[in-house]
Amino acid sequence: MNKRTENGEVVQRKKYDLDERLIDFAATIISFIDNLPNTKPAAHLGGQLLRSGTSPSLNYGEAKSAESGKDFVHKMKVCLKELRESHNCLRILHSAKIFQSEQEILELIGECNKLISIFVTSINTASNNN
Repeated sequence: MNKRTENGEVVQRKKYDLDERLIDFAATIISFIDNLPNTKPAAHLGGQLLRSGTSPSLNYGEAKSAESGKDFVHKMKVCLKELRESHNCLRILHSAKIFQSEQEILELIGECNKLISIFVTSINTASNNN
């Protein structure tokens, strides 16, 4: 996912490992929510997105310390569930036009989609290896 500097320049990001990518996603979600309008729908959806958008990074940290292959798959599925929830929340915000920058929300939706694909593949691979 690309990042914007304070003066609006787009900085191309290098591909990070999954841990860094999830941290970047969570940080971008936090920044995005901080810029939502002060309305009831924005507060409701923003709160939901704050929880589901930051959760995958935290849960992935737990997955890396899983006690077994089964435990790893379970924790990865929790991450996937939270990413899917974030994706739907972002789509609702986009459809309701509750955002500051359309480009930013579209980038978040795109990154969330990519992360979902990574987790689906990882879960399938780990499940086949158990």
